Amino acid sequence: MALVRLISSRKLSPPFFSRNVDRLELTRIGSIRVAAFFSTQKLVGDDEPVLVRDFIHRALYDAKDGYFSQRSQSVGVLERSIKFNQLEGRKAYMKLLEKVYKQSDISWFTPVELFKPWYAHGIAEAILRTTNLSVPLKIYEIGGGSGTCAKGILDYIMLNAPERIYNNMSYTSIEISPSLAKIQKETVAQVGSHLSKFRVECRDASDLSGWRNVEQQPCWVIMLEVLDNLPHDLVYSQSQLSPWMEVLVENKPESESLSELYKPLEDPLIKRCIDIVEHEAPPVSKPKEIWSKLFTKPRRCWLPTGCLKLLEVLHEKLPKMSLIASDFSFLPDVKVPGERAPLVSTKKDGSSSDYSSYLDAKGDADIFFPTDFWLLERMDHYCSGWRKTEKDGTPSKKGRKRRTLTLDTSAFMDEFGLPSKTRTKDGYNPLLDDFKNTKFYLSVPTHNTK
Repeated sequence: MALVRLISSRKLSPPFFSRNVDRLELTRIGSIRVAAFFSTQKLVGDDEPVLVRDFIHRALYDAKDGYFSQRSQSVGVLERSIKFNQLEGRKAYMKLLEKVYKQSDISWFTPVELFKPWYAHGIAEAILRTTNLSVPLKIYEIGGGSGTCAKGILDYIMLNAPERIYNNMSYTSIEISPSLAKIQKETVAQVGSHLSKFRVECRDASDLSGWRNVEQQPCWVIMLEVLDNLPHDLVYSQSQLSPWMEVLVENKPESESLSELYKPLEDPLIKRCIDIVEHEAPPVSKPKEIWSKLFTKPRRCWLPTGCLKLLEVLHEKLPKMSLIASDFSFLPDVKVPGERAPLVSTKKDGSSSDYSSYLDAKGDADIFFPTDFWLLERMDHYCSGWRKTEKDGTPSKKGRKRRTLTLDTSAFMDEFGLPSKTRTKDGYNPLLDDFKNTKFYLSVPTHNTK
């Protein structure tokens, strides 16, 4: 399969994978400053093994040695919007991107930054068409980056919605990084009237204790490129007929290397995730079932337990929330085994390389996952109370399913955005033509109960 990896950063490169072009590896642009990597002791500790999700969380987010803490100015901010209509075509666009990266000491540009303000405007339009405008508009954004999405949405509502909507709205960014929280405030402050409607809460959105009282009013939650870096768990089975076991990471006493440890399922979060996957999965065909019994083989499955935990918290504290999320639906060149396996990528001496094992990532590599949008929808229904498991083990349906829609990025922007604004002179449109492995997920409550 011929795919493209463009530029050196993962947030820019994955959306540009296309089946129609040859793989292209550009030289390193920007810098990645890597300090002392994790030792195995820092990752796992000397005593107890840790679940894979804890290992991944430390490898990515450890305050001192985690991958993201070691990157210089990780989220890029363009000084000015790209004038796509003035570019001849794809070649000119790629040349401009290369120039921008060479001039910027950053790790990546997000899509909302590359296509500002049009990307954020499309999201704002989707919100305005779907929301109940008879009540004050409340928006929460998780992982707001540089604040470009927040400013773009506030700009759009100020210019396109009834004046009362803008005057009475609130926009809350929940950001775990203090440095990014500061940048977000500065970005939004470029329009003075936005400041009275915008605030940043520097905390982890998946930590239930960080939320105040339950928000009983309708609201929107935005998550752009958030799900891919949420910690996942790994489960293992000796064969298709064997039960799942949870995977832990431990230090080998005789060496500095790490190894996996398999134990019967105990973790409640993993059990809930498996319950959703197996209960909602389509039935296996008879020929496939027979084949599985005759030719058994080990199974490895990655579970988005970090996403499930976040959705559980959001549905508990924001029971009438509407959700809009965008992320990668597919990642190429994945060497790590298992269903929904991550791409583990590092960059040394100016060139990128991908690890074949997540255990090789010791603070020097990004670990990011494709989003299974089928499973995301089912977790969303589950966390909203559509299907819970009663004490006797029987499923109980409470309320009604949420209304959901999954769209390719091109379809989403065709419907809600202004595609003409990101089109070059020869008709090439990077937002519609190149983002082949990203999707949008929209979910709104019905508010009806049986």
